[in-house]
Amino acid sequence: MLNDLENLPDDANELKAIIAGLTADLNSQTMLIEKLKHQLSGLRRQNFGPSSEALDQLELVLECEEIAAAADQPRKIENPPETPRLQPKRKPLPDHLPRDEQIISPDLILEGACDGCGGKLKTLGEDITEELEYVPGRFRVNRFVRPKLACTCCDKIHQAPMPSRPIHRGRPGPGLLAHILVSKYADHLPLYRQSQIFAREKVEIDRSTLAGWVGASATLLEPLAEAIARHVKMGPAIFADDTTVQVQAPKTGKTKTGRFWTYVRDERPWAGDTSPAVYYRYTPDRGGKWPAEHLADYKGWMHADGYTGFNKLYNKGKVTEMACMAHVRRKFFDIHKSQGSPIAAEALQRIAELYKVEESARGKPPKDRRKIRQARAKPIFEDLEVWLQTQLNACKSGKSTLAGAIRYALSRMKRMTPYLEHGFLELDNNTAERSIRPIAVGRKNYLFMGSDRGGKSSAIAYTLIETAKLNGVNPQAWLTDVLSRIADHKINRIDELLPWHFNQQKHRMESAA
Repeated sequence: MLNDLENLPDDANELKAIIAGLTADLNSQTMLIEKLKHQLSGLRRQNFGPSSEALDQLELVLECEEIAAAADQPRKIENPPETPRLQPKRKPLPDHLPRDEQIISPDLILEGACDGCGGKLKTLGEDITEELEYVPGRFRVNRFVRPKLACTCCDKIHQAPMPSRPIHRGRPGPGLLAHILVSKYADHLPLYRQSQIFAREKVEIDRSTLAGWVGASATLLEPLAEAIARHVKMGPAIFADDTTVQVQAPKTGKTKTGRFWTYVRDERPWAGDTSPAVYYRYTPDRGGKWPAEHLADYKGWMHADGYTGFNKLYNKGKVTEMACMAHVRRKFFDIHKSQGSPIAAEALQRIAELYKVEESARGKPPKDRRKIRQARAKPIFEDLEVWLQTQLNACKSGKSTLAGAIRYALSRMKRMTPYLEHGFLELDNNTAERSIRPIAVGRKNYLFMGSDRGGKSSAIAYTLIETAKLNGVNPQAWLTDVLSRIADHKINRIDELLPWHFNQQKHRMESAA
């Protein structure tokens, strides 16, 4: 350093040139430090998820593959080919479990005569089918006893048919299937762990068996998930978002990135009387063709982030974009957290004023919400735009993170102004982001999915369970009811099984009692 000082030129112009170069280098380094501090602050707040042992990961891959394979199987085969069964022999259900016996007799037993010849009936024996059921907190076994009756005159045999069950020739009852689905997709408990829990009750059910039951249940329940999708797309405005999930890539030993998409209809903030619902879809990538396919028959407003893949929807003219203030706020929050920027702090304060107006408008009908926003929110919103433009013009560098956040805010606010005119729109897309949380929590437990096929079954289960929760319905009780009825339910009346109808039926039963 001393040698450098000794070598400085005496000419003033040369000294100025050196100082200018040093100032430019200093500004460049300051910007780099600012950027790195911002990134470091964000990384520190991220939750990378727990590590897992290799054996657990293998269990999860097998689990997802087996669910997908079961979902692909036809529900019932009328004339199965005569081929040797490769499945292991079923173990008898444990004797220590309590039994609930139900005797199913032919209708004609009350008359005591054969419907073929009128002869007297005699008992030949009976067939007993056992079904493993789960009542929350304990296992039980349902015994279906079907007496066989033979006519003493013509030897015709009479026996009542088995009632329909969720899985044809399967062992699980509807309550057990509902418990497994809710444990996996609502409580985020992988199937191999459920198998271990069942074993503690001396009920041995392999993980592969559980996976088969989940896949078969997803296939059975798919029409109900599609009914929820139709309900969502009938709304004047929906909320859309997506999130990543790691998926096992075939034959590579590595994972790839898949996507869960969520579409939500929730009209409660503007006093709508329509039941809320959420519809999930899985795709192997984030291509813009997927939301365009999911919402091909939708017409209305869509709250969303700035993902360019949604442009295919907007360009067709049927879907109108409504941007999200929460995404704008988040950028200023990150800058304030990492740099302590006073400009970012003021931006947050101004945005908070808009949310105070929303608090007073929440739960009111659209007309009232529009009046409140026009009177109170519009001046704040317009002043914020002017202030942001002023701050952008005053920025020393257009490449700073603060300048980038301001430019993003100004571009997105142009697509937020419709909320001031339409009372059924929201200021942000937080409704969709809340629907993403169950998937985010789940992937911390299962880390990655075994296949793209398994993603479809997961999307069906998430659709049913999260929609039930949105409506204040116990998903365990509702799915138990649905699984006990859906096999015999007419497909053109599938809407009768939607969760909000379950609440109404329960209320009528309680009132009658």
